[in-house]
Amino acid sequence: MTLVGAVLVGMLVVVALLAGVLAPFDPRLPSGPSLSPPSADHLLGTNDAGQDILSQLVWGARSAVLVALPAAALAVAIGVLVGAGARVLGGWAEVAIMRVVDAFLAVPALPLLILVAALTGPSRGAVIGVIALASWPPIARVVRSESAILGGRGYLRAARGFGGGPLHLLRRHALPAVGPIAAASFVTYASAAIVLQAGLGFLGLSDPTEVSWGAMLNRALAYDGIYVTSLWTWWVLPAGLAITLAALGLAFLGVGLEPRGNPRLRRTR
Repeated sequence: MTLVGAVLVGMLVVVALLAGVLAPFDPRLPSGPSLSPPSADHLLGTNDAGQDILSQLVWGARSAVLVALPAAALAVAIGVLVGAGARVLGGWAEVAIMRVVDAFLAVPALPLLILVAALTGPSRGAVIGVIALASWPPIARVVRSESAILGGRGYLRAARGFGGGPLHLLRRHALPAVGPIAAASFVTYASAAIVLQAGLGFLGLSDPTEVSWGAMLNRALAYDGIYVTSLWTWWVLPAGLAITLAALGLAFLGVGLEPRGNPRLRRTR
């Protein structure tokens, strides 16, 4: 599963990096007759505006990566710093921080994304920020628990005895120890971010000027009779498969990394 996930994720990243080279046409401009079936000129046909679907699919990969990677990185950074920091501070500060984490855990991600998109307008930065803010609490709890285990080990007591302050303990000992947890969580959050971004695009709440897989599905399903003819096979199916394969690849990779990042599974093994 790890190998399959790595291959799928590698393909996604390569397509995203080389979108300008791989896409045969500009995804925002008409490049042929509307609703043209797949042909030598348009391998996946065109949509109702005459835009090449293959080009939109390729550029949609870049859009997904540009949201998933920053959102996952921000969520992991916040979660690791909050979880490890709470344990290093200890006492009433740890209790107060974990109660804030519990409050954030109760906030559902998709409704919050919809609310923010409706209030602030479609913005990639807002989507990244909300996904990160909705995703960091679980890793904060895991990191705090792992830090509690580390706190009882001799080298940390020795470092504290030699005058190591909270920032020194956090930077030199706590953060390196939770690296595997952060890596596994990063992959999981990236998968969730891709699905959430596609959901916003599908609901019509994403940036209308941005080419994304969710926006492709939104436009396709708004066309009357999309499932009456064979249009769905080259207009709906490719974007749906792209979302599925991207999320599946990250999920497989996350499952492969989880034994290294989940302390409970690591102890079981």
